[in-house]
Amino acid sequence: MIRIAIVGTGGMGNSHADIFSKIKGCKIVAGCDINEARVQAFCTKHSIPDFYSDFELMLEKSRIDAVVNVTPDQFHAPLSIRAIQAGKHVLCEKPLALNYAEAMTMVRAAKKKGVINMVNFSYRNAPALHRAHQLVASGRLGDIVHVDASYLQSWLTSKAWGAWRDNPALVWRLSTKHGSMGVLGDVGIHLVDFVTFAVGDMKSVNAQLKTFQGLKGKKHGVYTLDANDTALMQVEFKSGALGMLHTTRWATGHINSIELLVCGTKGALRINLDQGWDRLGLSLGKDIDTGKWVEVSCPPVPRIAERFIKAIRTGVNDQPDFQRGADVQKVLDTCFLSNASGKRTKI
Repeated sequence: MIRIAIVGTGGMGNSHADIFSKIKGCKIVAGCDINEARVQAFCTKHSIPDFYSDFELMLEKSRIDAVVNVTPDQFHAPLSIRAIQAGKHVLCEKPLALNYAEAMTMVRAAKKKGVINMVNFSYRNAPALHRAHQLVASGRLGDIVHVDASYLQSWLTSKAWGAWRDNPALVWRLSTKHGSMGVLGDVGIHLVDFVTFAVGDMKSVNAQLKTFQGLKGKKHGVYTLDANDTALMQVEFKSGALGMLHTTRWATGHINSIELLVCGTKGALRINLDQGWDRLGLSLGKDIDTGKWVEVSCPPVPRIAERFIKAIRTGVNDQPDFQRGADVQKVLDTCFLSNASGKRTKI
């Protein structure tokens, strides 16, 4: 039995608890959060025997094999590294760290200790993405020339997730002083992983980040609203393909939408996760001349949590690992540099 501790017991912590509780051969035995009332309620809700408000005490007292790190971004590196030093396997939420250098410190720590390390790019759970990866890698689409991708949310205009002003789980994402890298670091990072897993690595980026005037510099309680809420990334891939990635929190009508279009010299594919995580559109062969799209159903794939547990059992690290998280972090760092300089910047 693989014994799991979940650190950070907010919304995503509950999601992880639901997922891991359904995986055979593992058991959540501890929860940890600096908010003692919250972690106690979390553990009661999920029938978890031990709760802690002190991370070091948990490492010392609780018999655990692995840590699922679901804390705010600025705590990903220090808590993950401490868990690694204690010999624990780690599944960390994205972004892996606050910058590439910090992420690489995590990579080196995990390699030195020899523990399983993975980052929760949760859209890797979409079967359609894995099918897209296979199609591109096999050459079925020919040479990739054009990529268009978006991750759109609307919680600055919509109350689908509640009023953001009343929800600390949302409002901190608008404040750099509270560890947020804005929409780029929150969901743009998912988009970068999604696209590059399908198409391949990026070579350079010309990025523009913006905090719109309705929020920029304003105060909301202890929060200064200064993190980017819209990001545009014009990219060149190492293959030579060009692409545009964009993300915003202002996309009215889109609660949480990811779309991808990949065009090659022999065909194209498209994904719209709102229409199904297992659905993929193809335009190939004779359909190219008529602009016809054929929708295909993609076979299921193991979830990241399942692959994390399997990796612990087998000793073979699965993807996406910390190195992958660091590579994606490097793209984000480059976006900030490009935005500051106003120039295309090599990754």
